[in-house]
Amino acid sequence: MLRSTSSSRLLVPARYYMRLADILPRHGIDLHAVLRALDLPEDALQQADARIALADVERLIATIVGAGAPSETGFELGRLLSVSTHSVVGFGMLSSPTMDDALRFVARYFSLVMPSFRLRYRSDRDGGTLLFTPVVAMSRVCLYFHLETIATAALRDLDDLTGGRRPRCRLTLSMPAPPHVRRYEALHDVECRFGAESSTGPFIQLDIFEDLRTIPLRLSDPNALRVAEARCRALIDQVTGIERFSEWIAMTIREMGDDVPTLQELSRILNLTTRTLNRYLEREGTCYRELVGNIRFELACERLTTSMMSVTEIAYSLGFHDSANFARAFRARAGCTPSEYRRRFGMRRPA
Repeated sequence: MLRSTSSSRLLVPARYYMRLADILPRHGIDLHAVLRALDLPEDALQQADARIALADVERLIATIVGAGAPSETGFELGRLLSVSTHSVVGFGMLSSPTMDDALRFVARYFSLVMPSFRLRYRSDRDGGTLLFTPVVAMSRVCLYFHLETIATAALRDLDDLTGGRRPRCRLTLSMPAPPHVRRYEALHDVECRFGAESSTGPFIQLDIFEDLRTIPLRLSDPNALRVAEARCRALIDQVTGIERFSEWIAMTIREMGDDVPTLQELSRILNLTTRTLNRYLEREGTCYRELVGNIRFELACERLTTSMMSVTEIAYSLGFHDSANFARAFRARAGCTPSEYRRRFGMRRPA
């Protein structure tokens, strides 16, 4: 579901849009002149950590499209965005031990990459899935531009992480096939689908058909990863105002979507011992089991009211072995069964 956050208040990194200066001149468009016409401070936007209001991004995209920028501008921009473009998040990705770890890292900190979208990641021995969804409303032109940019940037990330040996993928976008659809058809080892429908709104889904846990990264560096993790966490604190360690842990688990980690798995991801992680949480009067229970309950309520999944499907998606255990756990918190909750507050579908 899209948040009610106004695009005029949401700030996004400016560094991605400044790369349009590498594309637009080929089509007779001067980005510098466009920025001046829109009264946007070019010098400030070129600073490493500069941010720009999404509303101004919408104006920028509408202006360059009106000036004759080709339909594939978003496609081309994404192809220019290397992993290193993501600043400290990219540094953490490159320092991760495996491809799977790198994608978990970017999913955890995607709000630092593109705050107007959410990224959920899940994986198993058959491969992994990246799901990007917008969290704020935007114009159709701006939305389609971002869907293409994020899609091709994700493919570029896979190329960078694997040294050009990207696994076979399937890219699914909710937008209609663009005029330049042949550019997608020419992508090596990527099956592309357009016009996909979803009850939850626009999305990009990238399915990767290989066990990503078995793909080591050549720049893996545990010390560098710890530095990147600490820096990203500090930046998240600044952006979101999160002050408690338990709040940050809860946010991390939520961003992992269906794949709720065990205490040992999360400790490894955060480069902490389980004892240290438990000690931090105990200081704040909670524990990992309680956090996971709270998050599962929040996700259950969300899926019961917005998802077309059956109650049984929701139970399995949250890690329960059967719907009976899920129903008992849900009743203990909500005072009613999942089916009763759905009838009162959301979707109506048989369990």
